[in-house]
Amino acid sequence: MSKIDLSRYAFDGGTADSIADLTTLSNEDKQRLLYAGIDVNQNKLGGSFMHMNHSGVHCQSRQEGLEIMDIKDAYNKYDGLPEYWWKMVDPDKDEFTRAAHEHLHGGYFIRARKGVKVQDPVQSCLFIKDSGLAQNVHNIVVVEEGAELHVLSGCATAHGAKDTAHMGISEFYVKKGGKLTFTMIHNWGDDTAVRPRSGGVMEEDCVFLSNYVLLKPVRDLQMYPSITLNGSGSVARFNSVMVTPPGSYVDAGNRIILNAPDTRAEIIARTLTTGGTVINRGFIGGYNVPAKGHLECKGLILGGGRIHAIPELDATIDGVELSHEAAVGKIAQEEIEYLMARGMDEDEATSTIVRGFLNVDIMGLPHELEDAIRQQIDQLDAGDAM
Repeated sequence: MSKIDLSRYAFDGGTADSIADLTTLSNEDKQRLLYAGIDVNQNKLGGSFMHMNHSGVHCQSRQEGLEIMDIKDAYNKYDGLPEYWWKMVDPDKDEFTRAAHEHLHGGYFIRARKGVKVQDPVQSCLFIKDSGLAQNVHNIVVVEEGAELHVLSGCATAHGAKDTAHMGISEFYVKKGGKLTFTMIHNWGDDTAVRPRSGGVMEEDCVFLSNYVLLKPVRDLQMYPSITLNGSGSVARFNSVMVTPPGSYVDAGNRIILNAPDTRAEIIARTLTTGGTVINRGFIGGYNVPAKGHLECKGLILGGGRIHAIPELDATIDGVELSHEAAVGKIAQEEIEYLMARGMDEDEATSTIVRGFLNVDIMGLPHELEDAIRQQIDQLDAGDAM
């Protein structure tokens, strides 16, 4: 992990005004947010939230039983959120968690109440508008017993926002029989340092699905979210698609702990570099039986760059079934020749293979979001990303 000098960023002075209607944002900002999976014109939503610079500027719930608040308001309303406040992430873990703890700007508190199935995604946007700022947020998501929720978290910088940093603390709590889908799409700038720190815990018979998409440049990103399955019958799955062009450094991975019987884990990662560096980590620990886990990380190198895959499996009890598959390489020439024999030129063949490699169908995303992601992948043509 490279060194980030936090003293170069401003932790104060980034106050932003409230925004009642996100469609009033500039077309330029809307485009940046769209590439982070946030469509401000989308009406089919369970709710929406936006944190800009150092301020919460928009918050709306559209379904009964779905609670969305600025984290500071939730902290005050619920007497410090004793069940959830810094329970899954240690505030003294590193300088970035300490910065978020000591200089908190905001973040979101999202809760699906017991038995509530939130039909449409909740859009949560973390946006850095101005240059030179450090943004510190703390997010807490709670899915109560038997509830279902999909949070779509889009993170972005505005066009022209230079030399920025983002520290994001996220904690996830899924109660008995709950289901949480958490999709995070990053559209940071090529001059942004990003340090998310995330942890979560699941009770029995829960489902946690995490999707992560990074298709745009970022200067320096390091994250390693961890989910602990403490209840029997629970399932956790992480899906990641990452692209790193020249100048991007990404150290990312996922960690799943199987602490209860009849639990399952899956980590699937697809990484592509066209000149940047990707360190792709994965860890599954099996500490109860029966428990099953599979880790798969595949990397594709186009025109240079580095991919370092680090899969880890750990088991301490007889009967745990864990497996992993890792592969890094380039596009096979026979695959290109096969498509060229069917009428494509070499660039078209290469683009077709890349689109298949970066497939997001398994993520179960809304169709509109899938289409937006595919449009970005289509832009990774021979002239731009290869």
